[in-house]
Amino acid sequence: MSRQESRTATLADRWLLLIHQLPAKPAYVRVKTWRRLQKLGAAAVKNAVYALPASDQSQEDFAWLVKEIAAAGGEALICEARMVEGLTDAQVRALFDAARDSDYAALAKEIRALAGRLRGRLTAPRRAAAMAELARFKERQAEIVAIDFFGAEGRQTVDGLIAGIDSELEEKAMPQHRKQPDPGKAGIDDLRGRVWVTRHGVHVDRIACAWLIRRFIDAGAGFKFVPPRGYVPKPGELRFDMFSAEFTHEGELCSFEVLLARAGLENPALAEIAAIVHDIDLKDAKFGREEAAGVKMLITGICADTQIDEERLARGAALFDDLYAVFGRKRAPR
Repeated sequence: MSRQESRTATLADRWLLLIHQLPAKPAYVRVKTWRRLQKLGAAAVKNAVYALPASDQSQEDFAWLVKEIAAAGGEALICEARMVEGLTDAQVRALFDAARDSDYAALAKEIRALAGRLRGRLTAPRRAAAMAELARFKERQAEIVAIDFFGAEGRQTVDGLIAGIDSELEEKAMPQHRKQPDPGKAGIDDLRGRVWVTRHGVHVDRIACAWLIRRFIDAGAGFKFVPPRGYVPKPGELRFDMFSAEFTHEGELCSFEVLLARAGLENPALAEIAAIVHDIDLKDAKFGREEAAGVKMLITGICADTQIDEERLARGAALFDDLYAVFGRKRAPR
């Protein structure tokens, strides 16, 4: 079991807290301690109080840090805690997710810069340099995933961007006559009668995908919500917007765009909704949709009001129904 899996396998409402007091001098002790806490993925819940999900691995990591702090002339202790007042478990998890989303966003920016440099003809030296840079990105991705304890939204964007560059480098290195054919569109009939599986804690991309599935693919579709990693699909199940899913981010496309294209749903109103979902989910302002800010706020409000995924889907579906009606009327002949 990996470090990330061992931590997320424990009860979500049990935390280990590291409480420390560092000496004023030398100053490098504070910097060193902060960097160690960042590397462990610990979240600051109060001044000089850091949290990790309770697990044997977390306790070992904090124990080593306590020894380092004591050796530098400081004081530290570890305690196991449950949140009772002041902060809820959901708020603490949000601290972890926000930190990882920031890490993923910074990495995504670097990956997009590499993607921009790959346009046009790629010489052998440039391809070798790109592969070395991509290897570095994958290493950084693995480091972030190892401390992404609750499946932050930004991971799907990074996974899709890396997969896109992988495919592009492979395609440009392959002789024209050996290039693989486009997988094309999935038949709508093949997508009906399935159980659709995604990560729990649904947000804009997954809510939009679920709406698309029930509105245009299979009105009776069932959904299952699982942890972000380690789930093995059963016969008749399709995964979306999660690691190794059948429908997830591909290159610069969010999961909604991928599902829309592969289902062959060519609809101008859906294309407008896809642009909004893209701008919210990938945070790259590619389409510059002015509606994105308002839709994002409404989805955030839904997610803040309920932790129940089916409720989020139902309330989000009403929002997307209204958007679809507006865009449909805009294109209807008068």
